[in-house]
Amino acid sequence: MIHKVEHMLGVTLLERQGKRLQLTTLGRLYYNELAVAFERLRNAQEILEYARMTESLVVSCLPSVASKWIGRQLHHWQASHPGASIHLIGSELEECVEKQIDFRITYGENVRAFQHYVELFTDWAVPACAPALLRDHPVNCPRDILAAPLLGINWGPKQSFLPSWDHWAAQMNLADVDTTPSLTYSLSALAIDAAVDGRGFVLGQISMIGEDIAAGRLVVPIDSRIKMLAPYYLAWDRAALEKPLGPAFRTWVISIAKRQAVASAPQH
Repeated sequence: MIHKVEHMLGVTLLERQGKRLQLTTLGRLYYNELAVAFERLRNAQEILEYARMTESLVVSCLPSVASKWIGRQLHHWQASHPGASIHLIGSELEECVEKQIDFRITYGENVRAFQHYVELFTDWAVPACAPALLRDHPVNCPRDILAAPLLGINWGPKQSFLPSWDHWAAQMNLADVDTTPSLTYSLSALAIDAAVDGRGFVLGQISMIGEDIAAGRLVVPIDSRIKMLAPYYLAWDRAALEKPLGPAFRTWVISIAKRQAVASAPQH
């Protein structure tokens, strides 16, 4: 092999002195450079092996999904996987595509930015408020909800097709009422928290208000739900499934999404 390299380079790398071989001046120069390159290869191999074997998973999703849905359930995952480490990132799609993430929970057409994904569930939204709000704004019909303070969510120009109070009023055949929110928030989580504080009615996604309803912090005086126009998806980097806990985490998210699909749909 050395002879082949010498022939290719057109130089002598080794010379024999008695029974010993030693590097020539050019051979020593060549070796010094190669040693650096091989050391970097060894380091790269170790880094790759560590990344593959680590039990830490990086999970990204929209901020409200992180705080109101998946974030609240991750302790169940960690309880059944002692020692597992989850790094949960609440970020917009543009902020996460270039980052090293293992899994991304995303909505609608945003999933096209990823190669590997599976549909999770389609959510529903319903008007909800704090129990105390009903003392000043009793509700007997849908029109009473629209007459109370309304909390809006600014989904942004790319998400204008998401449910609004206009959509809910149209579903209730109430086209002659003012559906202008008294307060509008940039995140669903902020609007939900404001509703819990008694600021008004929020058109909240069932996946995000379920725990507040179960705890009595929010109530649904008229359970008339409006369906989201697109599903949530779970996307992943292919290398995530080569991590020890990657496949199990994907299976777990899909399983809780199936339960959420049942909980979110109208109970008829």
